[in-house]
Amino acid sequence: MYEPIRTKSVHTSADHADLPHRSREDELDIQLAGHLGALLAVTDELGLTTDGDRIAAQVARLRGAPPARHAGRTDAPAPALRRRAHALAGRALVVAASRADTAVAILAAEAMDAHTAALSPTDPTALVGAP
Repeated sequence: MYEPIRTKSVHTSADHADLPHRSREDELDIQLAGHLGALLAVTDELGLTTDGDRIAAQVARLRGAPPARHAGRTDAPAPALRRRAHALAGRALVVAASRADTAVAILAAEAMDAHTAALSPTDPTALVGAP
């Protein structure tokens, strides 16, 4: 009634021995380095050299090479850059906590606090509802 299958199904898993695989830790390192690299760009944009150097050191540790530093400045207003930096630091904090990287978690939490304080030293809810 049915004809037997003569070829391998496209749904069968192939031998993956020749493909490179990354561990979960490697994937988290890549993701964390990406978030920190973006935070570094915004930090450099704000002219925060000391903070940028601390972030760059962590990116270099994760990537195994020093990161490219932000060369130019845009006309973006400082509050928008601060909100962006706060969001990026939050993402880095989540990934750092996931991979149990205490140094980056502390760095990201400090960055979040600093950007929150710079946005509104009297209003701790300045970031609530921010775009």
